[in-house]
Amino acid sequence: MSAPPADVVAGAAARPRFSLEELCETLLTDESRLKSGRDSIFACWARYQAAVASGQDAINGTVGSLLDNDGALAVNPTVLKTLREQADHELSAYAPLPGLPHFRLMVRRLALGDGLSIMQHHGIHSEAIITPGGTGALYLSARNLLSQNDALLLRDRHWSPYQTIAEECGLGLATWPLIPNNGSQHHQVDVESLRCVLQDLAKSQERILSWINDPAHNPTGMSLDSEGRSLVLSTFAEQARKDPKIGVTLFVDGAYAAYASEHHGWGDTIAQFSANEEWPANLLICYGFSASKAYTLYGQRCGALVMLHPSQPFLDKLLEVMLHTGRGTWSGATRLPQATVHTIHTNAEKYGEWEAEKDRLKALLDRRREAFNARCEEHGVPLFPNHDGYFAFLPLEESGPVAEAAEEMGLYLVPLDGGIRIGICSIAEDQIERAADILADAWRQCA
Repeated sequence: MSAPPADVVAGAAARPRFSLEELCETLLTDESRLKSGRDSIFACWARYQAAVASGQDAINGTVGSLLDNDGALAVNPTVLKTLREQADHELSAYAPLPGLPHFRLMVRRLALGDGLSIMQHHGIHSEAIITPGGTGALYLSARNLLSQNDALLLRDRHWSPYQTIAEECGLGLATWPLIPNNGSQHHQVDVESLRCVLQDLAKSQERILSWINDPAHNPTGMSLDSEGRSLVLSTFAEQARKDPKIGVTLFVDGAYAAYASEHHGWGDTIAQFSANEEWPANLLICYGFSASKAYTLYGQRCGALVMLHPSQPFLDKLLEVMLHTGRGTWSGATRLPQATVHTIHTNAEKYGEWEAEKDRLKALLDRRREAFNARCEEHGVPLFPNHDGYFAFLPLEESGPVAEAAEEMGLYLVPLDGGIRIGICSIAEDQIERAADILADAWRQCA
């Protein structure tokens, strides 16, 4: 190969050199320079993988996907078989921007269960738009139901990407307690704290949006009971009635609902509310549906935003608004998983096979949770209350030292602000008690 011309070499040598800081200042906005793509969960998972590669007998409590007892991703075979059987058109064609019409109708019942019919009977209308995963539904609400610099209301323990989504939409955060203070009227809901923060938000902004991840809360595994759900919903409705000019939206993120004992608990609660109370016109209820967990379709990115309100014309307008944002962000959602899930639920044989496997995976999670909780109780490890889903949580003021001590003994977990997330979903049954023993030892060392 011939050498480059002398003038090219000279030009390269004369090219100005910039430091990383100078390049960032020149090419990125002030807002962009504050962003980071590093995710603590994936960093913990990478350390676990490196430990296994080095020959360590390590336990993986890091990931947010359900692993079978052999460490492989738990995949529902009926779902994958049905996906591969789809016609070429379903594999290759665009979906309509709101989603496949038959799937949009179905997803409302998948999200809300039999409660949907009761709501309809009492004059509550519904709409749905299909999104790339449940995260897409969250994004649509954040982008359109608050103004920039408003605060998004969360519980004080929450999935860390909630903050990322809020930041991308120019929003701040407000919080209310996940675990109520002593003396609360309900063991799961600090009604007074929630009421106070809603009142404060109503004084400083024109709209309120709150995300509540329930049931099977990430990162704690906590699920509200029927009374707790009713208290939360009633408190939001109370705020809406108090300030009719303030828009109030309660968004239920049901990503893990399929592995909860009350799969459609929120559908039942909203149905009861619609039957017994007047629905304020300035109250909107949204439900975030995800096909990732129940259908083991994590990477297919199939979710939905389900919207509930007494006014159908308002929902028609809301759908247009959400479509505009979706079109300008991800264009359209993927067709194949919509067609796959619809096929499963309209074929009795496939549905039975899918449900049997889903129930097996739920039972696997339940056994792991029961064994882990029992062992931690023997050791006196003060876990947060946890009931369903993928995770357990150890509250700590300083989570790093305990997580590091556990890693030294071969247990890899995710340290977060305020505690450690334990991925029960990824720990094999025959490692559960050992994992609890290691956690207890690490906790005692750092106490």
